[in-house]
Amino acid sequence: MSQPPAVEVHDLTVTYERRPVLWNIDLSIPDRQLVGIVGPNGAGKSTLIKAIMGLLPASSGWVKIYGEPYEKQRSKVGYVPQRDTVDWDFPVTVEDVVMMGRYGKMGLFKRPGPEDRAVVLECLEKVGMAGFAKRQIGNLSGGQQQRVFLARALAQDSHIYLMDEPFVGVDAATEAAIVTLLEEMREKGRLAMVVHHDLDSAREYFDSILLLNMRVVACGPTEQVFTSELLRKTYGGRLTILSDVSEAVAQAQR
Repeated sequence: MSQPPAVEVHDLTVTYERRPVLWNIDLSIPDRQLVGIVGPNGAGKSTLIKAIMGLLPASSGWVKIYGEPYEKQRSKVGYVPQRDTVDWDFPVTVEDVVMMGRYGKMGLFKRPGPEDRAVVLECLEKVGMAGFAKRQIGNLSGGQQQRVFLARALAQDSHIYLMDEPFVGVDAATEAAIVTLLEEMREKGRLAMVVHHDLDSAREYFDSILLLNMRVVACGPTEQVFTSELLRKTYGGRLTILSDVSEAVAQAQR
């Protein structure tokens, strides 16, 4: 019997005030790869991530994680939200935030043990934030805050990581650290699905690309999907007819 896809989405439609935000989404994403979710503003990229986790209700369709509903596989999915959706004034330390990633392993009503604390420290070391463990999250820079949320996701020890714009507003060192972590996830057989805006780096960072504009325009290996024709279909009037992908990329980002 073949292994079910890591993430399978069938006929998924999500509406907001009776208007479709996502329409008839069909996806089958296997393990062991980095997938960039690319499309114009308002294309439904963040909505797709949230709908996969059941954070937004679907008008139709279904989502399965390794062949089961998300509710049964919740512990296998890690999430990195957009940084601007987080209340950074909440009085909590870096260590506390990362420890939240361990709750699925230890249960909400159990106290963290030595193993949990060791995992938290290890995850903070991986993102270069071990020296900030006792600092309030509100006193960190944007790049440091993003690293903390990456560490929290790592602490979950998930099989699938859903990341909503992790590269936005970070410095070059943090961007390099994120790329290194993504590559380590892939080497361990994990799947990362990442909402991403920069088309130039998308070609470099991801094995596969999902081009999205309310519907799936294309999804597959980067070298097959990242073409001027498919980019024009994704970005519509923002792209003119161009001779090659590099020109299409430049035009899309103007």
